[in-house]
Amino acid sequence: MSGHGVTRRRAFRAFAGFVAGSPLLRAQTDPLRYRDRVPGFAELATTYDFEQVAYARLPRSAYDYPASTTDSGFTLRRNRQAFDWVQFVPARLANVQKPLTATSVLGTEMAFPLLVSPTAGHSQFHPDGEMATRRGAVGAARTSMIVSNNSSFPIDKIGAVADSPFWFQLYPKRELDENRRVLDAAQSAGCRAVVVTVDQQAPFSEVTAHDQNLSGLTAPRQARRAAASNPYRVPDDRLWYEWLFFEKIRPFVKVPLLAKGILTAEDARLALQHGVDGIYVSNHGGRSLDYAPSTLEVLPEIVEAVHGQAPVLFDSGIRRGTDILKALVLGANAVCVGRVPLWGLGAFGPAGVQRVLEILQAELVQAMVDVGIPSVSSLERRCLRTDFP
Repeated sequence: MSGHGVTRRRAFRAFAGFVAGSPLLRAQTDPLRYRDRVPGFAELATTYDFEQVAYARLPRSAYDYPASTTDSGFTLRRNRQAFDWVQFVPARLANVQKPLTATSVLGTEMAFPLLVSPTAGHSQFHPDGEMATRRGAVGAARTSMIVSNNSSFPIDKIGAVADSPFWFQLYPKRELDENRRVLDAAQSAGCRAVVVTVDQQAPFSEVTAHDQNLSGLTAPRQARRAAASNPYRVPDDRLWYEWLFFEKIRPFVKVPLLAKGILTAEDARLALQHGVDGIYVSNHGGRSLDYAPSTLEVLPEIVEAVHGQAPVLFDSGIRRGTDILKALVLGANAVCVGRVPLWGLGAFGPAGVQRVLEILQAELVQAMVDVGIPSVSSLERRCLRTDFP
């Protein structure tokens, strides 16, 4: 048509405008991910805000790495749900003006009972990788970092970033000399403790490998490890783990030794019997065994089993300062955070790491004031009411 009539092009343009503005189309977007713009650094008030920015700025494969879980994701969800089963019982008019948060764990002095958990491959979040993470952690009241065995940079370079204490995480190797070589390098670089991961013997997640593949990450680590000599695709390079490993490496570990991945009182007692100096309660952030219990649920029984013989560390699910306080009251000597610093690193580099840790620290102080707790050395069980199923 022509003249005063409606041309096909005009009709199509009007229809396209109607569709673009339709609330039906808007309803198909993800409301949890939708942002008109990426917010500025000063606008971010919680650790969750940094996740949104990291999601917007990172390649999908990088974001998916810490976001991933095992199989159905039950354990990841339960880690967070468990914090909803714990309520504070505040003491009013307790005159808590400036809570004392300083503590010491296995000889490492800490301004807050908070460490950065070991996580692998930080270079996918920032060009300087773990060195950037460590700079950010040191900026947040000299927070200690546990450097992963699978770091992007050599341990000596990461250790040289600052003069503040750091720890090292080890995946056991079958050949004893290989463990000695890695541990000698970590101790020469100045690590103050060694954390041995004892879970993740046979992890395989089709969902994680599939999503990473679609995201453009070639040959995911889990997919490479899945090439096993059995018909069940169970990686068999870690199935040999045994408690005697701690006795074998003890002669050449001159710093405190911890077992990470403890979820039962029985395993905590066995770890102590084999010379471990600290117990690290963790389910690998829900990335190891599907349908494992949340760490917060099992923390009290493990603390009771340890009976003060060794410090107890805790991770998996920490997102807020209130989460930290709940774990501390239930018996943890310190907590560790893994995903949260990676959100900060991916969003704003070292400054992002520093800021998310400072947010957690500030939230912890606020929670202590509100509940009426003067110091982390005077925590009382009366502060909490638990309703674990």
